Amino acid sequence: MGYGTGVKGTRRAAQPASRQRVVRLGVDVPLLLVMFTLLVVGMLMVYSASWDFSLAIYDDPSFVFRRQLLWAVLGVGVAVFCTFFNYHFWRKLAVPAMLLTILGLAAVLIANEVRFGAARTLFAGSYQPSELAKIVIVIYLSVWLYSKREHLGDVSFGLFPLAAILGVIGGLIFLQPDLSAVLTIFALGGIMFFLAGGDTKQIAILLIATLLVGWLVVRVSPTGRERVESYLEGVRDPTEASYHVRRSWEAFVKGGWIGKGIGNADTKFTGLPVPPTDSIFAVIGEETGVLGATGVILLYSLLLWRGLEIARRAPDLLGALLAGGLSLWIAMEALINMMVIVGLAPFAGNALPFISAGGSNLLASLTAVGIVLNVSRLAHRKEQEQAKTAIPVVDFQKRGLRLLRARRAAARSARQPTGTAQREPSSLSKPLRGNRRKPQARQVR
Repeated sequence: MGYGTGVKGTRRAAQPASRQRVVRLGVDVPLLLVMFTLLVVGMLMVYSASWDFSLAIYDDPSFVFRRQLLWAVLGVGVAVFCTFFNYHFWRKLAVPAMLLTILGLAAVLIANEVRFGAARTLFAGSYQPSELAKIVIVIYLSVWLYSKREHLGDVSFGLFPLAAILGVIGGLIFLQPDLSAVLTIFALGGIMFFLAGGDTKQIAILLIATLLVGWLVVRVSPTGRERVESYLEGVRDPTEASYHVRRSWEAFVKGGWIGKGIGNADTKFTGLPVPPTDSIFAVIGEETGVLGATGVILLYSLLLWRGLEIARRAPDLLGALLAGGLSLWIAMEALINMMVIVGLAPFAGNALPFISAGGSNLLASLTAVGIVLNVSRLAHRKEQEQAKTAIPVVDFQKRGLRLLRARRAAARSARQPTGTAQREPSSLSKPLRGNRRKPQARQVR
């Protein structure tokens, strides 16, 4: 009987606990959902925008989509690995990763695989080191700035070495040429230096130097000069904008507010340059309209917000630099791509992360999100540990207050006069009187 009662009591105690049990992934769920939403949108739009392009270039209508799907599966696997890979180990891997990136950029110049007027790829166009150089520069600068955080105010320890690092990577990318990647690398350097708490004067100097380098690149490079002049002509007169921008505007005008439907765009068939890659945002505008394009912008905004929130809650400066730098990089890539398509910036070759066809950019973007998720995971674990250590302290304080109140009540009762102590409440005395009368009544009878 007693054993059965104990089992029932155990079951009753276990039932509320099982009902209140919540599955916790230990990572930032909104960021995870945004990443998968962008990935699904990207696969859908690549399938819609690439079949004619694949048929014309590779004689296979599904070639680009199948390759993108393979890169997506590989990228998700890498993202899962990075989610559970402690980001502090990047302190040991940052230098080897940077050396491999430099070797890859040098191999591009040696191999000289010219595609679309530039030599940027290896292995028959399947690998683009400049895309991976962007994520590696964020990781390397995060580790380097974290190790030099006490000396960032010194120019010899802060600004000059940073300029040398950016100069080597930017110079190798400039020789391909990939002007947009060069400017992205320098912009990332300034952002990382700012996030690390660098000196304001040095940040101003770095900003001025970046603008001067950008101006020199534009003046020296015929491609850069042509793009800037075309952009300025489009600003003065939209009808004189570049062919790429005019066809993109045409796609948005045809799409209207709600779009023509997935797969029903026709601008991608009539001359829109490289619809699966650089122009995929125009395809989104035509097939899903202004509402769909706005939804994509909101997704990138949510990704940036969650990344900065994770950086704010990071356990240390290294985690904050990684989460903030990688999130800002993805948002900056997306912003530049969309601004170029609608004619708000000179033409640049920045991909639309998670959406544009291209394995190198997709792999780098998924890896970046995996690292950010790992920062959120360790931050969540640290918060749980702090909560566990705080509970006994709170219990001890409550127990101490109860003991203190009991002692004070006992002291007050001991100090009361004797007469006062005899006047007890009637609720205690009445039962005693009743118990005494009953035996007397029996004796009389």
